[in-house]
Amino acid sequence: MRPPWPHPVIAKEGWTFLLGGLAVSGLITYYFAWWSIPFWVLTLFVLQFFRDPPREVPDEPRAVVSPADGRIVEVSRAQDPYLKREALKLSVFMNVFNVHSNRSPVDGTVKQRWYFSGAFVNAALDKASLHNERNALWITSAGGDVTCVQVAGLIARRILCYVESGAQLVRGQRFGFIRFGSRVDVYLPLDAEVKAAIGDKVYAAQSVLAWLKTPSSTRK
Repeated sequence: MRPPWPHPVIAKEGWTFLLGGLAVSGLITYYFAWWSIPFWVLTLFVLQFFRDPPREVPDEPRAVVSPADGRIVEVSRAQDPYLKREALKLSVFMNVFNVHSNRSPVDGTVKQRWYFSGAFVNAALDKASLHNERNALWITSAGGDVTCVQVAGLIARRILCYVESGAQLVRGQRFGFIRFGSRVDVYLPLDAEVKAAIGDKVYAAQSVLAWLKTPSSTRK
């Protein structure tokens, strides 16, 4: 299933960096020729970092899709610090070579959003979930409550989120971006059927992390 919104191919967050890189590289090429090579390499890095390709989203409404590209670094039963409940926690770590556009894991309504300033430790570490800068969304879906948390990493210095309370999200819909290496945590109901395992490589909006049980009452 193709999502009903356009994808820019290059993320809108990257155009300033990309155009700046092209301008500087072109100028140095004009005056210094071979000295421009490192600047073109850097510009190519910016281009690959801010790519934002379209994805095929699974049709199954129970599917919880990955909110980010990267590698699964945690699958565990944990305390959801936002909804104060026991939950299944899955964490996706993004390195600087992954696509950094963030997508909604489920169809649902944003019940609440939280933002916390914090530290910038390695996002691959468990403690990053509670100590780093982060932005959390409480999403109510037909299969239960889902918490999706953007977590800044060691060199990430900007979490971008474009939705607020009351927003309607479609599975795989773009809702934010994190610059330069980071992590996304997903907290699911305990009766969800987890499909992903630690070490799996996943793709935003495309890879299925788990299946939600339906019907299920949402949190009041």
